[in-house]
This record gives sequence, C-alpha cells and structure tokens, in this order.
Amino acid sequence: MSQRPAPRSLSDEALSTLLGQQQFGTLATIKRSGHPHLTTMAYSWDPGARILRFSTTADRIKVQHLRRDPRAALHVSGGDVWSFAVAEGQTVVSESTTVPGDAVGRELLGMIPKAGRPKDEAAFLEELVAERRVVIRLNVDRLYGTVLDIDG
Repeated sequence: MSQRPAPRSLSDEALSTLLGQQQFGTLATIKRSGHPHLTTMAYSWDPGARILRFSTTADRIKVQHLRRDPRAALHVSGGDVWSFAVAEGQTVVSESTTVPGDAVGRELLGMIPKAGRPKDEAAFLEELVAERRVVIRLNVDRLYGTVLDIDG
C-alpha cells in the first residue's frame, strides 16, 4: 500500500509570494452572531509593510462588521486546488474619500497596477467620491497555508 502525500506547510516567503501572484481572495469578517461573513474581494498586497488593501463602499456590511470587530482573514487559492494561503490580522477602515484626489482617493488609485490605471484619473477620483469608497487595510500578523505535492 502506497503512502499518500501529506500537505506541506509553506514558508512565510512562499505565502507572501502566493499572495502577490493572486488578485482575488475570500475575505472573512465576523458577524454580530459570531458567524463568519465571506465575500470575494480584489486586493492589493504590500509585502514589505505586510498590509492587504481592499476597495469597497462605506455602506457595505463588511465595513460595519470591521468597524465593530476589526479581526479579519483573507483566504487565497494557489495555482491548484491543493495550495492556499491565509492572512490574518486586524483591520483599519479609512474614512470615505470626500474630495477628488484626497489621501484616500490617492491610496485607492495606488492600489491599481500601473498598467490598469484609468486614462482619466480626475474622472476616476470623482467617481470614487460619488461611490463613497473606503480602503480596508488588513495588517497581517499571521500567514499560514499549505501545498500538497502530487507527482503527476
């Protein structure tokens, strides 16, 4: 009888690389009942600062959850169904951007890769204000995840 491969923990560096290679993950916040609230989110990873940034609107339920309880986690799938990374930590939710080009608006613009930036930045910054956009910053204090090495 052959032995099945066991999951292998990923190093902090490998987990950070995985976070940087992806752009979508599942953000978990905590409902008032204590149950998790899960939502798929685009994110931006700053490995040096160990901060994940998310753009959302001020009226979203996840914002209410995080303002009440700032603990959150992001689950990101790897290149196959057997690998993943989880980033846990405390969040800070910014105030809404209120003036086109203010600090929050510039932070939101900075989250977009240079190749994907809007041609008309002024119009984009005005749209962020109209949508009442905020930045969720997840300060990562724990990374974990695994990969299952399967030779095929």
